[in-house]
Amino acid sequence: MNVLILGMDGYIGWGLSLHLAAKGITVSGIDNFSRRRHVEEVGSWSAIPILSMSDRLSVADRLYPGKVSFIEGDILDFDFLTGVLKRNRPDTIVHLGEMPSAPYSMIDATHAFYTQQNNVLGTLNLLFAMRDYSPEAHLVKLGTMGEYGTPNLDIPEGFFDIEYRGKKANLMFPRQPGSFYHASKVHDTHNIMLTCKIWGLRATDIMQGVLFGTRTHEINASKNPETATRFDFDEVFGTVINRYCAQAVIGYPLSIYGKGGQTRGFLSLIDSLQCLAIACENPPEKGEYRVFNQLENVYDVTTLARAVQRAAGRMGISVTLDHTVNPRKEAEEHYYKVDAHRLPKLGFRPTRTLEQELDIMLEDLIGFTDRIRQKQSVIAPRTTWDGKGPAMPVSQQNSFSEKPST
Repeated sequence: MNVLILGMDGYIGWGLSLHLAAKGITVSGIDNFSRRRHVEEVGSWSAIPILSMSDRLSVADRLYPGKVSFIEGDILDFDFLTGVLKRNRPDTIVHLGEMPSAPYSMIDATHAFYTQQNNVLGTLNLLFAMRDYSPEAHLVKLGTMGEYGTPNLDIPEGFFDIEYRGKKANLMFPRQPGSFYHASKVHDTHNIMLTCKIWGLRATDIMQGVLFGTRTHEINASKNPETATRFDFDEVFGTVINRYCAQAVIGYPLSIYGKGGQTRGFLSLIDSLQCLAIACENPPEKGEYRVFNQLENVYDVTTLARAVQRAAGRMGISVTLDHTVNPRKEAEEHYYKVDAHRLPKLGFRPTRTLEQELDIMLEDLIGFTDRIRQKQSVIAPRTTWDGKGPAMPVSQQNSFSEKPST
């Protein structure tokens, strides 16, 4: 199998590249390094240092000779993207190449516009390029459980049966995005489903829960720092468990937004890679659009804070909890039940418990407490959904200028 990964330099992208290479799969990647630039823009950095792409490729070639290649580029550049597809002829395209932060999309009009332009138009570019140059390829697109919102109903995997005025139909479950980022993912969903219908493309749309973790089968920053993937902990790009763990190792009170009853599906990084690999290895039929809800368990954010507090206690670290004003517009107490049957039927099994994962994360982060403390000012929420938070500078072209090997 020949897999092309869009967004290879990211949190998931780098881990997936190594995971697939370890399975003997040939992997090529694209990235424009926007994640590095955006995290720098908001005043932060990865808690665990990561290598430049040129150095990452050297590590990958040493571990998995001839299995991983890369070219720098932007999928908004249609000529560049079509050139890659014509040369590589991928069997599977894993699309991780989008701006992934709800808070970033809510900073101001410029950031909202950038998010939708980058995500929606980038995906449209990909769909047209696939139609013309890789019509048989399988698109594995990373979406988000946030597309569904928090309806007062059980959430199915993409579609549900409905009866209305005596008629029955199987329809896409209603989407209720909570940010301009989540709205961009909803637009992607509709565009991908449409192109499967009219052009016969095949796609797996992954509705992934909130991700967390530092370590996979191929990545262990404690034993081999060269393999590390990024780990963000700021209020814009740090997911809630990752942020809690970074706060815990520096003794910073764990920031629970509002009442703390917000409930979501969660998935460890190691199991995200397992699920994505399963999706790649089990493609749908030509013309088929399918949805996988990709998560392990459902938790509210207060329960997670207490779990991190207990894990820190096992390491002798005393951590307090702090309920802070919620910067978001969301239900803080709600019903949440999700169907997630398709991946387990294909063989997905969770690798570790939440408690085991938290112990590993804290063990990996404890060596970078000084690095986290240097940027602790970016942990507290500054970006508000009502637009009244502190203004943040727009710097789409800043000082980051890494030029990796191609």
